[in-house]
Amino acid sequence: MIGLDFDGTLAPIVPDPADARVAPEAAAALVRLGGLVGAVAIVTGRPAATAIEYGRVPGGPGLADVPGLVVLGQYGLERWEGGQVTSPPPPPGVERVRAEAPALVASLGFTLTDGAEPGVTLEDKGRAVAVHTRRAPDPEGTLRALREPLAKLAAETGLAVEPGRLVLELRPPGMDKGHALGAFLAERAARSVLFAGDDLGDLAAFEAVRLSGLPGVTVCSASTEVTELARRADVVVDGPAGVAALLTALADALPPRAAS
Repeated sequence: MIGLDFDGTLAPIVPDPADARVAPEAAAALVRLGGLVGAVAIVTGRPAATAIEYGRVPGGPGLADVPGLVVLGQYGLERWEGGQVTSPPPPPGVERVRAEAPALVASLGFTLTDGAEPGVTLEDKGRAVAVHTRRAPDPEGTLRALREPLAKLAAETGLAVEPGRLVLELRPPGMDKGHALGAFLAERAARSVLFAGDDLGDLAAFEAVRLSGLPGVTVCSASTEVTELARRADVVVDGPAGVAALLTALADALPPRAAS
């Protein structure tokens, strides 16, 4: 079974999250791998349908063309499979965060932007709200200043804060990529697993690989922004381009699956 994060792993990190798109080479490799391995799953904090939409490749195969693909979105709260999305209703705390986060950011002296100008960007994920500082004049300083106030708001609304690459995401607690991946491995009775990620949220998936007891490989899509993941990975590659090259090499090396 092959599991992958989306942003920073299959798609390059970009200033505006809405501009993220899967690397065509990665999509093409996954289309091949879908017929060679037991299962392919994308485990992401994005809404599942968004990952599929941003996984389209003009003139070529996209993520929706991967045989048997499952997308576990919102850290496993949503599931895309066979063109259908299933999910529980969003918790009420998300609605409060959606309403109060803009004023909170502004009260701290930061400019909100829709991505066209420098500033802090709010991404509404439906069941979570992500606060991005990548476009701020001082991204790291802005992230530090927002961390405590956003953690307080999350605590008041019964949500958890998930840190990432210049982003703080307020989302329902109790679900992470480790839980999502572990449950999927059990569901599919996987016999081996490879998981690739790029960010701190992927550490839980790395741990799920270890705890599964299966033959497993963890892959870090390396960046200068996050170094801890590389220290915990079995294999380190150079960003999404490196992930695409690894997936292509796997597709070249694996034999066809025997008919059942």
